[in-house]
Amino acid sequence: MEQIERTIKRMKILLLGEYSNVHNTLARGLRELGHTVTVVSNGDFWKNYPRDINVSRRPGKIGGMLLMAKIYALLPRLRGYDVVQFINPLFFELKAEHLFPLFRYLKKHNRKAVLCGFGMDYYWAHTCSTTMPLRYSDFNIGGELRRNKEAIAEREDWTGTDKEQLNRLMAEQCDGIVTGLYEYWRCYQPCFPEKTTFIPFPIIVGEAPVIADETPEKLNLFIGISKDRSAYKGTDIMLQAAETVKRQYPDKLNLQIVTGLPFDEYVRTMLGSDAIMDQLYSYTPSMNPLEAMAHGIICIGGGEPENYEIIHEPTLRPIINVLPTYESCVAELTGLVNHLEIIPRLRRQSYAYVRKHHDHIKVAGQYEAFYRSLQDGL
Repeated sequence: MEQIERTIKRMKILLLGEYSNVHNTLARGLRELGHTVTVVSNGDFWKNYPRDINVSRRPGKIGGMLLMAKIYALLPRLRGYDVVQFINPLFFELKAEHLFPLFRYLKKHNRKAVLCGFGMDYYWAHTCSTTMPLRYSDFNIGGELRRNKEAIAEREDWTGTDKEQLNRLMAEQCDGIVTGLYEYWRCYQPCFPEKTTFIPFPIIVGEAPVIADETPEKLNLFIGISKDRSAYKGTDIMLQAAETVKRQYPDKLNLQIVTGLPFDEYVRTMLGSDAIMDQLYSYTPSMNPLEAMAHGIICIGGGEPENYEIIHEPTLRPIINVLPTYESCVAELTGLVNHLEIIPRLRRQSYAYVRKHHDHIKVAGQYEAFYRSLQDGL
């Protein structure tokens, strides 16, 4: 009976764009629930995540013209869906000025439109640079603006520009807004309280990893460096702190550093690590730390109280939270290498946390409920 009911309510869903494997993973969960899903993206650039329709752009002006022609040829196939979901205002690899008519077309020719607040956009950059509701972020530390070149460039790119206008238009005209981290919810919800929701990022969670009870002899620490975004994401400070602790405790810390790996290779490389350092300015673990935690790897990064509150987690505390300073990173990492006995417990909690809150089928069910809430009968 349940299967018959689900078949009757099956939806046709279009996911446009990609960010750190969210749409590809969500699509897998939605398909498990019986829905028809099409992912159209560029694979998130060099990360090359799977997609059903590839809209990667070749370099240069000619690349933009070819992509524009390809997208317009695709448009008849991108209509008639129950839900169209945009990963970001920049849902295709085109200038914002070219995306206005595409958004209007896609909204007109599909039943419901959803905008994602998953990362860089106007509401994130503007809110964190003006009202500053977060103690720290990519754009502020306390009441002070961050002045690194990436933060300045992103702030200028998203305020007083076509990107701002596009983001505001989409947020106002979309039927719903879904945010994937507490920080993004905090920036969208005050502006759109009636249609903003929070749904955790989806992760494909396998069998529980085998974790020995014995205290390890040393900490195996993994740090992945994103091209051209090390200072912006705080990886430079985390790496400096890790190297300091490595010098102080050479027999207790094994440090592995990788740069710019495609997703599959990134995951293979981090397996066997005990912990990962990532996202210094975040309150919450994003997709890469969550993927690590799904393999029983401890996240040293964002684990503020707000992270646990928004997912209603009363007991599990697997994340080693660090404040956005070199001193905090050194202190927390030093504490871990001097208490290696807690590693097995934190590793098991990391897996349990992701299984409980981020399993891709469970998360897909939350998206399904959100889509249906937008209109009776979906």
